[in-house]
Amino acid sequence: MTTRPTTGRRRVALALSTLLGSTVLAAVPGTAGAAADAVAVQYRTSSTGATADQSEPWLKVRNTGSSTVQLSQVKIRYYFKADSSGASYRFACSWAVRGCANVTGTFGTLSHPTATADRYLEIGFTPGAGSVTPNADTGDLQLRFYQSNWQTLRQSDDYSFNAARTSYADWTKVTAQLAGSTVWGTAPEGNDPTDPTDPTDPPTGGGQTLFDDFGYTSATDPAVSAHGWNVRSNSGGPGVPGATWDPSKVTFPTVSGNPVMNLRTSTSGTGESTRQTEVVSRSTKFKNGTYAARVKFADAPAYGPDGDHLVQTFFTINDLKAPMADDYSEYDFEYLPNGGWGESGDILYTTSWETYNPDPWQAVNQHTEARQSYAGWHDLVVTIDNSSIKYYIDGQLFGTHDAEYLPERPMSINFNQWLIDLDGQTSTTPRAYDEQVDYVLHVKDQVLTPAQVAARVAAYRGAGTTFVDEVPST
Repeated sequence: MTTRPTTGRRRVALALSTLLGSTVLAAVPGTAGAAADAVAVQYRTSSTGATADQSEPWLKVRNTGSSTVQLSQVKIRYYFKADSSGASYRFACSWAVRGCANVTGTFGTLSHPTATADRYLEIGFTPGAGSVTPNADTGDLQLRFYQSNWQTLRQSDDYSFNAARTSYADWTKVTAQLAGSTVWGTAPEGNDPTDPTDPTDPPTGGGQTLFDDFGYTSATDPAVSAHGWNVRSNSGGPGVPGATWDPSKVTFPTVSGNPVMNLRTSTSGTGESTRQTEVVSRSTKFKNGTYAARVKFADAPAYGPDGDHLVQTFFTINDLKAPMADDYSEYDFEYLPNGGWGESGDILYTTSWETYNPDPWQAVNQHTEARQSYAGWHDLVVTIDNSSIKYYIDGQLFGTHDAEYLPERPMSINFNQWLIDLDGQTSTTPRAYDEQVDYVLHVKDQVLTPAQVAARVAAYRGAGTTFVDEVPST
């Protein structure tokens, strides 16, 4: 577990991970659409023991269709049983024909745990992995995962594991999605990785909406406050001790014809020279429903040397009334382009919080992570209903978190960008980093698919609507 000190309102991305309950629902086998024969997955293991230091699922993606498949459209899920309720895992690629830098691995929690699976490892591909022509395959993907504390794991009870598979063969206990549709394999009962962008029946109930296109002239524009936003200027954490939260660093340029909110964080290598940025809704009136924003993360600085331990965010939060108070809530997207918190490279976290104790440090939360670059624009969606919290990135399900972490009280909506410390880059040369936000949307008490979010935003923009806030204060 990785934690860090807190000052004022803190931000934490790594802590305890806990599991869902053990109820098993009716089976929903993997289904296939028109492209059912387009992709198959072959599997073998190079670690055959009932227990092991690490599990080693080696995979190949085989194109059985008649047209070329772009690997960036493929997702593979390997299902397993966690070794304890608080276990967390790390993914690694030992070798891949397409290059390990082009292979991603993220962990998720199943909505309906079974006796052999309550977690999954999802394998994806960057555009650099290229494509697979008909009748060809990716070649070896020599993958592995292990407990973060390197404790021995048991794999004999894992749904997707088979000790007898020491050479490649088709294996239907892993699933594959192509462009969001399940086209191969059968998931553990009740856990089909269905396409989150599929059209659904219109949601019912709730529906009051906050939408902001961020069409302001500056942080001092009276409309910013009138529309319910506070551009932070008060002192305190998170971030580098002595840093200033500087409203002048929040600007509203036009990018590709749309106004955006730009949060700039700058430093010359000292706390006194560090300027951080945060924009917070004045009201804490947001609870269940759909939250969405289009956010541009940056790996490189706008100017100056790179390497600072930067955090770029979109999140909701309420106040911690007392240490370990059970009515605390927080739901985060946090991108670290230069590592930090014990990480050495790019990593994105989504984290759902139950509570924490600042001193001595104790945290109760659940997180999903991906160690890869997320530089550029991304559509971020988090949905909260009465059963789970789901995080989506660019239309794809990124992580599902358990009912234990549902909010008890309303929250605010926030964006900030700040430095964890000054250890990543010790230069005194000035540098600055930008995070941009195209829009924010909240729909009260309705769970929208990413496609429905996009349609709602397009409708507002098509009608020339730049701001609406129908969400009641209580």
